[in-house]
Amino acid sequence: MPAMLIETEPTPNPATLKFLPGQTVMAAGTRDFADPEEAEASPLANALFGLGDVTGVFFGYDFVSVTAAPGVEWRDLKPDVLAILMDHFTAQMPLFMPGAADFAVAADEAAIADDPADADIVAQIRELIDTRVRPAVANDGGDIVYRGFDKGKVYLRMQGACSGCPSSTATLKNGIEQLLKYYVPEVTEVRAV
Repeated sequence: MPAMLIETEPTPNPATLKFLPGQTVMAAGTRDFADPEEAEASPLANALFGLGDVTGVFFGYDFVSVTAAPGVEWRDLKPDVLAILMDHFTAQMPLFMPGAADFAVAADEAAIADDPADADIVAQIRELIDTRVRPAVANDGGDIVYRGFDKGKVYLRMQGACSGCPSSTATLKNGIEQLLKYYVPEVTEVRAV
C-alpha cells in the first residue's frame, strides 16, 4: 500500500487545524461534533475525542478540522491526531457507525420555521450561502448552515473552525450580512445560532 500523506493547514481559528487526507471525507454534506457524546456516532470522531485534548471535530468534503482544548499546544497534539487519521483512512474504516449517519443528519434539522410566503427570499438566501459563502468558509476548515429566516433576520449556524473563531463575528457581520443585504434587500440582519 502506498504511503499516505495528510496535509495540514491553519485556519483563522488558532485552536483549530484543518487536516487534508487527500481523499473524500464526506461525499455529501458536513458533520460537526461538539462533544464526545455526539462523536459516538463516528469511530473517527470518537477516537479523536478520545485523545482528551480535543473539543471539536468537523468533517467536510475533503478535510477534517480538529479543535484543541484551551491551553493545548498543537505541536504536542498534532502527531496524535495525524496518527489517528492515518490509521482510519489507510484501513478504510467507516466514517459512521451503521445507521448513525442518517440519524445525525435528521437530528440536526431543528431550525426556525420559514414562512411559506418568504419562499422566494429563502431560496435566494440559500443559493447565495451555498454558492458564495460555504465554499469560502470550507477553505478555512468550517461550514455555515442556514437555520432560518424570520422578519428580515437570517439565522446561520457556524461549524468546524468557524465555531468559536475570534474572527467569526466579523465574518458574519462584515462579510455574510453585507453580501446577503446587497443581493436580497429583504435581509436586515444576520445572526448566529
